[in-house]
Amino acid sequence: MFQVIRRNISDLKMPLKFAANISMMFPEVSNLLDRYGAAKQAGFEAVEVAWPYDFPVDEVVAAKEKHQMHQVLLNTYGGNKPGDIGLAALPDRHDEFKESLERSIKYCKALKCPRLHIMTGRIPECSEQDRTALVAKMEKTFVENLKHAADRLKQENILGLIEPLNTKVSVPGYFLDNQYKAVEFIQRVGSDNIKLQMDLFHVQVMHGNISNIMKELWPYVGHIQFAQCPSRHEPSFEGELNFDYIFSYIESLGYDGWVGAEYKPSDSSKETFKWLQRYK
Repeated sequence: MFQVIRRNISDLKMPLKFAANISMMFPEVSNLLDRYGAAKQAGFEAVEVAWPYDFPVDEVVAAKEKHQMHQVLLNTYGGNKPGDIGLAALPDRHDEFKESLERSIKYCKALKCPRLHIMTGRIPECSEQDRTALVAKMEKTFVENLKHAADRLKQENILGLIEPLNTKVSVPGYFLDNQYKAVEFIQRVGSDNIKLQMDLFHVQVMHGNISNIMKELWPYVGHIQFAQCPSRHEPSFEGELNFDYIFSYIESLGYDGWVGAEYKPSDSSKETFKWLQRYK
């Protein structure tokens, strides 16, 4: 039984380090590269980017270095077909995954980014009769690709991450949507270079019970993200999650990594950063 943490907000001084996910935040800034500067101006020292691959790597590096930001997370290349959102679990695109992994490694190394989120892709549409066999094949493919990625990324001193996404609201059909299943895959891979990327928004949508799940799976966690639920807005927006408690609880677990703000601003970005000043 975990100990309930009780603190007054006036006593709360968090050592947590917050990174802005500039692929989702700062929508009023149309160019992704300009969002590095917007994040810096807002008070962030680090950023996450989902897919920077539409820009030459040297341009992304220049934007990062200009504003002296830490790049803490990238996603693997999503794919070039309609509906693509990752390739790692798709049996007929095994070679494409390996090629795209090398492209992602190139960006990570240039940006000095220590974490790479390996995206699975969606389960292709099929009959219920064929689904069981298809999912089993995808599981086998995913484990094989993760083993390859674990070894390849370890050579480059990059941590591989897998993230369950919610299929109820955000990404219908996504192959990996369960925190416990993700840990099973990590165990099957058997490498210390594959960890769990735990986005608390997705945990709440699919499971609830955030504190217990976080504590139970903590040895596997390599990165944390958050957004309010059900709106996926900033943590100060009214919703289901109490971030005074959640951030305090993360602190109590001894987490010393970056915490990714991956939310859709409810207003202009500037108006949504009251929470950042509150917890810095």
